[in-house]
Amino acid sequence: MSRFTVYQDHYADTTIVSNLFIDEYMKDANDAQLKIYLYLLRMMSAHLPTSVSDIADKFNHTEKDVMRALKYWEKSKLLALEYDEAKNLSGIRLLDVSDKKERSDIVPLAPVVPLPAKAVALEKPSAVKPIEQTVTFEKPAYTLDDLKEFKNNEETAQILFVAEQYLGKTLSPTEIKTILFFSDKLGFSADLIDYLIEYCVEKGKKDFRYIEKVAISWAEEGITTPKQAAKAARKYDKIVYDVMKALGKSTSPTKAEADYVTKWSKEYGFTSDIIMEACSRTVLATDKHRFEYADSILTSWHNGNVHHKADIKLMDDAFSKKKSASKPFSGGGQFNQFMQNDYDFDALEREILSN
Repeated sequence: MSRFTVYQDHYADTTIVSNLFIDEYMKDANDAQLKIYLYLLRMMSAHLPTSVSDIADKFNHTEKDVMRALKYWEKSKLLALEYDEAKNLSGIRLLDVSDKKERSDIVPLAPVVPLPAKAVALEKPSAVKPIEQTVTFEKPAYTLDDLKEFKNNEETAQILFVAEQYLGKTLSPTEIKTILFFSDKLGFSADLIDYLIEYCVEKGKKDFRYIEKVAISWAEEGITTPKQAAKAARKYDKIVYDVMKALGKSTSPTKAEADYVTKWSKEYGFTSDIIMEACSRTVLATDKHRFEYADSILTSWHNGNVHHKADIKLMDDAFSKKKSASKPFSGGGQFNQFMQNDYDFDALEREILSN
């Protein structure tokens, strides 16, 4: 690929990093993305030329790693990539990190243009045309040569291996091309592709048309890391909305509420019927702090090794026998005995309100 220089008008032997970058952008970027962005700032400050291959050599990355990092920052709207007619990277424009508005019509902060190895500082252009943001997620028609190059990459081979383990089958050429699309066109990292396939398989969806739709929706939302994908997934899991309805909640779930449901379904491994049973008991017991009450029930069941609804009945029976043996029976039925013996809801509510 051609060489290019990152530059601005005034040079000092320092590299300035915006506080906004540190506060808002740094937390979601991975190691390679951070190194490459900071290196671009360094080269811009020094008016020094560089190239994708130079960056790859400096940080011991592949050129594809470098391009993925550049595309990540382009999606984050901190830079814009320019290509020549042969579709080779020919320039980078670093954008003003302090401007957090939609950058559909922003003027670049510092242009990056192709230069020979011994570059000199250029005058700042008197006028710079706005960058046109045209993001499309249409899958290209990859050739067999594209597919061969993709499969021969060491990192790619690992992605394909992991995908086959999740899906329990050998991938077809069409499916391999779809994963190439995730990496090449959507700019997904290996970690994000790994999480994407795991997420879909856990939902019982192994069809690549479904997986591709999820990937495109993530790309449209600007999701670039597994952490961001996990956060988005909590918003759309059906079980979260089922629990909200069962507990009499009509508002959108908060993060804390979604985290409870994730804990019950993922950490505890409870099926929806067990969670719904806990919700039903909670509604009968209280009209306040229902997520906390449901959590106390499900935690007790988890500690009691409940795996099926039949196990809950065994726990109910055990509590009834224990109560009957300790004192005379008083009305209220088996359910009330179980609830009174296992959960002190009044004490729990007092504890919650005191915090």
